Amino acid sequence: MAMLAFEINKRQPLAEGRSFGATGPYEQIDGTAHFGVDPAHPDNRGIADIALAPCDPTGLVRFAADVTILTPREPERGNRRLLLDVPNRGNRLAMRLLNCAPPAVPGTPIDPGDGFLMRRGYAVAWCGWQHDVPDVPGLMRASVQEAQAAEGGPVRGPLMVSFQPNAASQVQLLSDRAHRPYPAADLDNAHAVLLEREADDAPPLTVRREKWSFARLEGGKPVPDPRHIYLAAGFVPGRLYHVVYTTSGAPVIGLGFLATRDFASFLRHELSRPDNPCPGQIRHAYAFGASQSGAFLRQFLYLGLNQDERERPVFDGYLIHIAGGGRGADFNQRFGQPSNTLRPRMRETPPFTDVPQIDPVTGQRGGLLDRLGTHPGQPRIFLTNSSNEYWRGDASLIHTDIEGSQDIEPSAQVRIYHYAGTQHGSATWPLTDSNPLDGSRAQCPMNTVDYRPLLRAALVRLDRWVSAEEPPPPSRYPRLSDGTAVIPESTADVFSDIPGMRFPAHLPRAARNDFGPEANRGIVTKLPPLPGKPYPCFVPAIDRDGNDVAGIRLPDLTVPLATHTGWNLRHPQIGASGQLLNLIGTSVAFASTKEEREARGDPRPSIAERYPSRDVYLEQVKQAARQLVEDGYLLAEDLELLVDQAAERFDVFARPSAGATS
Repeated sequence: MAMLAFEINKRQPLAEGRSFGATGPYEQIDGTAHFGVDPAHPDNRGIADIALAPCDPTGLVRFAADVTILTPREPERGNRRLLLDVPNRGNRLAMRLLNCAPPAVPGTPIDPGDGFLMRRGYAVAWCGWQHDVPDVPGLMRASVQEAQAAEGGPVRGPLMVSFQPNAASQVQLLSDRAHRPYPAADLDNAHAVLLEREADDAPPLTVRREKWSFARLEGGKPVPDPRHIYLAAGFVPGRLYHVVYTTSGAPVIGLGFLATRDFASFLRHELSRPDNPCPGQIRHAYAFGASQSGAFLRQFLYLGLNQDERERPVFDGYLIHIAGGGRGADFNQRFGQPSNTLRPRMRETPPFTDVPQIDPVTGQRGGLLDRLGTHPGQPRIFLTNSSNEYWRGDASLIHTDIEGSQDIEPSAQVRIYHYAGTQHGSATWPLTDSNPLDGSRAQCPMNTVDYRPLLRAALVRLDRWVSAEEPPPPSRYPRLSDGTAVIPESTADVFSDIPGMRFPAHLPRAARNDFGPEANRGIVTKLPPLPGKPYPCFVPAIDRDGNDVAGIRLPDLTVPLATHTGWNLRHPQIGASGQLLNLIGTSVAFASTKEEREARGDPRPSIAERYPSRDVYLEQVKQAARQLVEDGYLLAEDLELLVDQAAERFDVFARPSAGATS
């Protein structure tokens, strides 16, 4: 049956009725999608524990999800395209990453930014898929069934929760980012373990059981609590902690994949349903996901879910951004924690490449797209990454063989684009070394390169590829064959010579972790996992300024004012100062003048030595941007945006001491 009903909770004009070019005004529809799926259907059997989910009298597993749809008030003025933006931890990302809106604040109205998607006539939709999203207004979540043990009652089993505090504390919630935790089944479990380590590659130390407990602080005193962990001596900022314990209650979290599939299929194919707000308005459908939701889409493809239960195609194209080599295996796992970003985790599990490979260590064979089969209308796929995913140790796995000996060319339906010199989330601006969202602080200013214009062009090229068979520009990424993909250590000398920069003392790696014999079914039995051989890791080669030489290079790199990297180090204030700061890159400006450069001992030519004037600099930016337009990686309409940004950066970076680091 798939999607049983669409319950509309609210209809309202988007942005108070603002008109978007030729498309006109939009309507926002918020509601709840109700689903019922057959657990025995071949396409559904890959969902972990679906066979243990309770069924209704008709044999269907029922669940529900929050949904939002933005659609032209006059449908005939739209472009008959659907963009489904997979929520990231319950957040909508497309407005910021494609419409250049400010970061969304949960509970506030949707800000359409410059209206890029609306001006082009897209219907835009979101469907909650994550079960543990906190109960905050505006965040999107799914409500799923809990698996039932064979003997009845909730499923029990082992779980490992990891965290790395940025400030001293005695108590930690047993989840990531205030999400709903899995409670400890037994507060006095003598077999529960707390491990502490200095870095990913350091051996763990076991904290004696009597030193910690499942508790929270109340009135300054510890009170037993199954959802918190208490350490009297306090958790040290920057240290990595892993607590292993038994929990009870296993939501079938993989149902979120079926919610995404069936909601998109409903909008696209159910033309006669009176509850479909877009009947006959969708000719082509595209899926967009970034970071966590990008890994979600890689797993969606791996599970072969690009057709519904009636074998109708779901998405024609995928724009999968900053997912690196990860896929959401832990989003389809018993006691899975979709928001966890710390290693070890199931997310970094082969296959990494879209074409099949054999791992000589494990003997495992396969490719990311194997389960799509030979169904007609195979989707077109863009895989886009920042430099950050290379430096965290997994992005190169999508285009090198698993032994790290040669490049692997993507299949004909795939393009791979590296956005050179960028961090995980697009540009941090104005210049800062602090992140107010999580209290973290970096050693150098955070990366200022804005890759969003490249993403906009990617969506346009993907649509033209699907709708008009117009091939997109060729893949651009670091390659072993031409020396533009290198081991991270080979860049150390250049970076270490830049005043204020230090090379990382610890370089992260993805590894072949053994989570137990049932891990491929989404059931983890070995925690912590048995560590195995690391996978090879390559990063982009750099020029004498420390800027990436491979990939799509924005004017920030071809007409540079600074060194832009995908990595940054943790500030001593938050501990672990030799480790990378999660997701954050660096922009270290050149000296403004030759005299300032010489006083610093900076080997990089100064801004004044490179550009005789601001006008000369901006003319070079225009030329570089025009070349990107000609090559197909940038839209002509975004030329002015890039030049305006360049002028703003110049005015800041060219000031004396702008490149000083903290």
